[in-house]
Amino acid sequence: MRMKGKVALITGAASGMGAATARLLAREGAKAVVLADVLDREGEATAAAITKAGGTAHYVHLDVTDEGQWQKVVDGVAAAHGGLDVLVNNAGISGSAEQDLYDTDAWNRLMGINATGVFLGMKHGIAAMRKGGRRGSVINLSSISGIVGQAYIHVGYNASKGAVRLITKAAAAQHGREGIRVNSVHPGLMPPMRTSGRTADPEQRAKTLKGVPLGRAGEVDEVAYAILFLASDESSYVTGAELVVDGGWTAV
Repeated sequence: MRMKGKVALITGAASGMGAATARLLAREGAKAVVLADVLDREGEATAAAITKAGGTAHYVHLDVTDEGQWQKVVDGVAAAHGGLDVLVNNAGISGSAEQDLYDTDAWNRLMGINATGVFLGMKHGIAAMRKGGRRGSVINLSSISGIVGQAYIHVGYNASKGAVRLITKAAAAQHGREGIRVNSVHPGLMPPMRTSGRTADPEQRAKTLKGVPLGRAGEVDEVAYAILFLASDESSYVTGAELVVDGGWTAV
């Protein structure tokens, strides 16, 4: 039970990597797993499935770009469960559906959800951990796109994920002496997101796959296990790190 006694809040948890992470943390004995998303029906269903399987989970609505909602959600988690131990900033949108790779509206959406959403999560999540005297763990979902550039993705996606990579390191430096660890996870080629465009195209995926040394796309559970390691006490001396889950793509 690698999460025994811990309270976790996961954004973008209605589906995909977020849902996989919620299921795994619950199976590993989390005291409570709070799923946050804007997809209410899917989020409620995922939380219900976790509860039916014997875990403790519930769903809350959260637009990660809205600071007022962040405050309400984090305060609610702390009040209901006695504090917050783990925050997984997973919510995000793809940058591969835009035809104009310099579209300003797309830039604002990408930076708002992918970068500002993580900033607000850290702001309120870390404050809750400090208030409760918790030795907390924050895991921010970046991407290989936060490490290298791609020719077929809106520049705002690379910029937003690069921002996540570096604000993670800044927060790790600032809060380490308080016992709060902050790390980033960088998935590679994964199942397409709801918001994916070119990265969901079979031809483009085949081209990308040629550069993956393991010769296959990743699975959401493989990212979830990386998050579990960083959320658990097994990673107690790991902070400011980048855990790349990409089948070796960035190693080539």
